[in-house]
Amino acid sequence: MRNPYEVLGIKENATKDEIKKAYRELAKKYHPDQHGANPLQELAEEKMREINEAYDYLMKNGAETGRSSYGNAGGSGSGGYSGQGSSAAYQSIRMDIQNGNIAAAESKLNSMKVRDAEWNYLSGLLYLRKGWYDAANSHLSMACKLDPMNMEYRDALNRMNYGNANYRGNYRKTRNDPDFCNMCMTLWCMDTCCECGGGDMIDCM
Repeated sequence: MRNPYEVLGIKENATKDEIKKAYRELAKKYHPDQHGANPLQELAEEKMREINEAYDYLMKNGAETGRSSYGNAGGSGSGGYSGQGSSAAYQSIRMDIQNGNIAAAESKLNSMKVRDAEWNYLSGLLYLRKGWYDAANSHLSMACKLDPMNMEYRDALNRMNYGNANYRGNYRKTRNDPDFCNMCMTLWCMDTCCECGGGDMIDCM
């Protein structure tokens, strides 16, 4: 099961009231009845199952039960960055990328065993900052595939594709502008036409 705190979008020390509030908001957003015969209904059903599973787990094992650290029942974990894809770890990586600490962000991502949607999204942002657009596109596409209802992931992918399309368009336009060879060909044609008419545009002495 994916980290239930991630699924509900809450902190690992969230109270039961916070868990219930997050669950209600997500249920309103992803409940299949909201989509009717929409093609996204099947995806919404899958997302809703994940939300229900996360909610059930946290109500039994999280919050006030003293087992608020996922994967560390009974509070036996040391806390802090675990490398397992916790919300706190991802937040730390987001801050690193935002502040330009690319090496630190990359090190944390590489140490993680979980390769979920958020991991791929942050990897995509990292590669964008490094200018590795193919790798960025691959990771952002995977993030959207793993969590198709997440608009943050979708917006990032669309912005990157839009920017690349503009770059490619401008590059092609630049390549089609007259260059030195075209100028030489134009001058040769003009000189030939002048000589045919009895003149000489370029003296070939």
